Amino acid sequence: MRTVRCLGASLFGAGAELVTVEANVEPKEKGGTEVLLTGLPDSVLRESRGRIQCALAENGLDLAPGRLFLNLVPAARRKSGEILDLPLALAAAAASGHFDPRVLRGAIFLGELGIDGRLHAVPGGLAAALAARERGIAKLFGPPATATEAAALPEVEAYGAQNLAQVVAHVAGARALPRSTALDDAEADASRWPSLDEVRGLVDAKLALAAAAAGGHAILFVGPPGAGKSMLARRLPRLLPPPGIEERLAITRVMSAAGRWPGGLARERPFRAPHHTTSYAGLVGGGPAATPGEVTLAHGGVLFLDEFPEFRRDVLEALREPIESGTVTISRATQRVDLPARFQLVAAMNPCPCGYRGHPRVPCKCPPTAIERYRRRISGPLIDRIDLVVEVAATEADELLRRPSERRLDPSTSEDAIAARVRSAVLRAQARQDGKRNADLGAEELDAHAALDDRARGLLTDAATRRSLSARAVQSLRRVARTCADLAGEDRVGAAHVAQALALRATLA
Repeated sequence: MRTVRCLGASLFGAGAELVTVEANVEPKEKGGTEVLLTGLPDSVLRESRGRIQCALAENGLDLAPGRLFLNLVPAARRKSGEILDLPLALAAAAASGHFDPRVLRGAIFLGELGIDGRLHAVPGGLAAALAARERGIAKLFGPPATATEAAALPEVEAYGAQNLAQVVAHVAGARALPRSTALDDAEADASRWPSLDEVRGLVDAKLALAAAAAGGHAILFVGPPGAGKSMLARRLPRLLPPPGIEERLAITRVMSAAGRWPGGLARERPFRAPHHTTSYAGLVGGGPAATPGEVTLAHGGVLFLDEFPEFRRDVLEALREPIESGTVTISRATQRVDLPARFQLVAAMNPCPCGYRGHPRVPCKCPPTAIERYRRRISGPLIDRIDLVVEVAATEADELLRRPSERRLDPSTSEDAIAARVRSAVLRAQARQDGKRNADLGAEELDAHAALDDRARGLLTDAATRRSLSARAVQSLRRVARTCADLAGEDRVGAAHVAQALALRATLA
């Protein structure tokens, strides 16, 4: 017996892993073909044996009588999905002597097979192409939609086929398939996000949003119902810098593996807003196949959590690791997977259960014990990891009802002016820190890029003592002060910038 090998892929976590399909036939002089599939296939893969036999027979590639052994390598990792139908069928056909198995080398094959041999699209084209590139595999074959997705990675040649016969004809040299091309790579359309100019008043909150966008800082808005917290959060994408090419690949890889292919490379950052009833696995990820959660689907973009204290306590506490490290680790008895989760957190909450604590006109009806229980739903260590805590006051009715001609607009707080300042600050930080955001600076990097003069150091020391700030909170203030200096177009961090950072970190009491 001679073993035939064909490369496929299986989706796992937020990416794809290459899988080698091994096949050989133990012939018998008469009788049918018994197909044995090993290597921890899931139920979908186990059912593929019937699909593959029908598809091969429909295309004149009958299996030799005997026992066909199919094995998936690595054997210890569970494989899932119909994405492996095509490599299983090709390995079986080559093992049965229909073509030279050497023609399968140097390529990866993806696709679901119908019983007539047609190829159906599967998610994960780009994720598989990225895995192939890491292994030096230069070609990828799959259904047209899957191949088009993979074609977004120029280092891998992608070929789309309608059916099994076309793939066999290409690898056997009988009839070549045209190379797939990526979809048009249009620019992101920021106009689909609502404009910041639609928000009446809330000048301080807008400037806080600008700081969050410029430095990549997590931000928490605290204010009464209807004050505009959610409005502000949903306008953050208008201010964020567009993702670079590596970020676009990382974002698209996650979407591809999750079956949410955007069509070509992702053009904009994701914005995820899960409901507060979302489960632990729904937010962080998990399940038998280590399915990505919202923190991973928001990788490279924004995770908006409205009604922040209403999320379950264990769900919120799970945010601590990804906020700090940019990854989330899911461990099972037989596997461990690290999922990307470098998102920008934007959260919103009321100041108390009834929502009106501190409101100038509506009295709060919450007893002190209820307020304390409400605030305790968010732990100190989690608040420490949120750089900006901003109080949003209710806008006065006369401000909301003014006609456009009556509004007194400060040009410096228009969306265009704020966006220009954010762009300038981002470019300044990227040039200084080799592309790193201010929010990601470590202690040594802060000493190098955000050194404080004597006045600034004294102001921060005094504030840390009075507020009983943790070491993490002090470093957080230094990062925000660095962003405030960038927004002001200044190289050095001074006392004024530290004062601004302190003003942007309200105390939840």
